[in-house]
Amino acid sequence: MLAFVRAIQLLLYREHGTTFTMRVVTNRHAGMPYAVMANVDRSYRALRLYDDPQCHMLLVDGNEINTFDVDRPQSPAVVELNRTDILMAGHRTFGDGRPTFCNACNLSVVNSFGLAAAYEGGVDMIVTGDSPQEQRSYYMWILRLAHKLGTKIPRRDERSEGFGGFLSVINDIGLSYFTEIHGKDAHDEIDKRAVTTDVPGRLGFFTIYSDTAYASGDHWDLLTNYLGFVFDDLAFNFTESDCANPALMAHLRALRCERLYGQEYAEGLAEYVRFAISLMRSKEIPERLIEVMRRRYEGPDAPDLMRAAMDEYAMDTFGLTEPQLVSMVYSPFAAGGAGLAAYIESEHPDLADRVPEIRAVLENGDDDRLSGRLYDMTGLSLEQLRTLHRSSLRPKSGSTDGGGMLDVILDGDPHKRTVLTKQDQASEAVPELISGR
Repeated sequence: MLAFVRAIQLLLYREHGTTFTMRVVTNRHAGMPYAVMANVDRSYRALRLYDDPQCHMLLVDGNEINTFDVDRPQSPAVVELNRTDILMAGHRTFGDGRPTFCNACNLSVVNSFGLAAAYEGGVDMIVTGDSPQEQRSYYMWILRLAHKLGTKIPRRDERSEGFGGFLSVINDIGLSYFTEIHGKDAHDEIDKRAVTTDVPGRLGFFTIYSDTAYASGDHWDLLTNYLGFVFDDLAFNFTESDCANPALMAHLRALRCERLYGQEYAEGLAEYVRFAISLMRSKEIPERLIEVMRRRYEGPDAPDLMRAAMDEYAMDTFGLTEPQLVSMVYSPFAAGGAGLAAYIESEHPDLADRVPEIRAVLENGDDDRLSGRLYDMTGLSLEQLRTLHRSSLRPKSGSTDGGGMLDVILDGDPHKRTVLTKQDQASEAVPELISGR
């Protein structure tokens, strides 16, 4: 995408002596390792963007916009936002991949479009690689989602607002989502996650889809040799080449199978790998990259090595311990603490006789020492745990038939599959819906 647009920019200048100014934007979240920034930097250098005054490279961290700097530290505020979103969604879904990691992240990406399009006078056009059919499908999915949630949809005579109107619909959806996740009284948390809608009315779209194939396998030498793109061991995971979170999704699935279902950690990990490789094939990821991923998780030592690597990543990136991840896969506090007793008995047996006291604290009782212990166990404040206590919990089957916000968003998402798994070693395998990247 970047190389194509740069080529057009230079060709126009060669033919006409003038050309457009290009604004290139990187939206960063906590799950993007430094290797991702290094890939972006190498591409900029290869295309000589840094030397061209008509190329502006921006870095978006949450709602903050800066000139791109490969060495700019990760924003602590963004890390905290991402961490909280992961925990509050994960504790409603037994740590299922898509709702735990992707819902809030996708809304953040859309917000970065609005921020970048409005920045310093705005832009005239957003260039995309999506086909017109993909754009229409996504737009129709947004409209269906908005309808189900009771969100106001612009009338036909209002759609001249273009992208601004689209962003307004996304913002309404986002506000509904974050109200559901963080609670209706968490005004500050909800406001921090609003989607920017004040973009220029002139803003248009252009897709390169019909002009060039841009799959990585079609331009391997350009991608890896000329642009210097490296499929880093931490940044490249399953369907993503710029995010380490999919490996953490696999880790959470393995922990869920180990702790809740009595399987071996390695069995749960292998289950996720089979699922994720099927996603890679559906997205036409080059076979050489599928083989890289397969080898990473193969061999007798691979599960232990990946477990240690993901525990380290979770701590370094989000400040989360393995016991806190285990707490998330139990999801013991949602739905009035439906799974609380089983969780305490299995993971914190020294508190088994204090379950009634924990329930009392969750229902607005006071006990500072017990509250501190609960924070150590989960990484969540008492108010956040109380929000979970008042919230619904998706069934272990992963069914999206409940109609709640998390279910409505996942309904129709292609990044999910039904697998057969033994939720109880004494019983037969049963169907379970899992999602991820």
